[in-house]
Amino acid sequence: MNRCTRVLLTLTLALASLYSTAQQSAAAPAKTSSSASTTSAAPLPSEATVNEFLRKMFGWDTELTWKVVEIKPSEAPGISEALVIFSTPKGQQPSRIYVTADQKHAFTGELVPFGADPFADMRQELKNVSGPSHGPKDATFTIVEFGDLECPACKQAQPNMNKLIEEEPKARLVFQNFPLPMHKWAMTGAKYLDCLGRQNNETAWKFIGVVYEHQAEINEQNVDQMLKGYVKEVGGDPDAVAACAAKPETEKRIRETMALGEKVGVNSTPTFFINGRRLVGFGNNIPYDVVKEMVDFDISNAGK
Repeated sequence: MNRCTRVLLTLTLALASLYSTAQQSAAAPAKTSSSASTTSAAPLPSEATVNEFLRKMFGWDTELTWKVVEIKPSEAPGISEALVIFSTPKGQQPSRIYVTADQKHAFTGELVPFGADPFADMRQELKNVSGPSHGPKDATFTIVEFGDLECPACKQAQPNMNKLIEEEPKARLVFQNFPLPMHKWAMTGAKYLDCLGRQNNETAWKFIGVVYEHQAEINEQNVDQMLKGYVKEVGGDPDAVAACAAKPETEKRIRETMALGEKVGVNSTPTFFINGRRLVGFGNNIPYDVVKEMVDFDISNAGK
């Protein structure tokens, strides 16, 4: 267990006696109702208060730092949420801290949808995704991936996703561009993928694999040259795709897919929605067999 994970576990355990949650995740919860956050009349804790809370909790650890990224009403009325990025020499990890209305108690974890069909709202929210897809177009079972072509974890997860789609002929996988701001050439990669996908869906899917294969060779200076070469390699028209990528409307489309991701709680890549069920960590913390069983279950119980 690395230090960052240990610290977050310590935070969870420290607050578990006050509240508990159904799942532990490093990413934000997903829910489609926009009215939930507006119904919270409770005042938000200040950034200074959150920082002081964290200092009292973790000031003893000289290798741990953090940044409070956002404080806002949560999906649950009366509960505030703070997105905090914890950092150690070994890396970063985001965490959500939820604060009660009286600001006397807090808990960590993930708010999950509830009900007889807890993922129905998310399926509805994602029903019109338009990224490159793999699998039958008329599939009733859809997996949506919000990914970043420069993201090492996305590259790591892709073979598992390809295997899953091969073993699940009734499922369709859709790739939605979500280039992270800290990645220097991810936005350019997203533009090329968007344009190539508008020309030929299958070619775009091959392009994703080729870019991941050569990910370490691409940098901010050579990105256009490299991506044009990969477009040609998979059978696309590199000049046409490059011209399309340079158009303002292409970046507008990318920003729209990013806005959708933010709306459904994506703050790290890859984030998957398996028929509406949110999943973070596939290929890293979550084994393939677990996800395969999950998909088998959902497909066999569709409509029940």
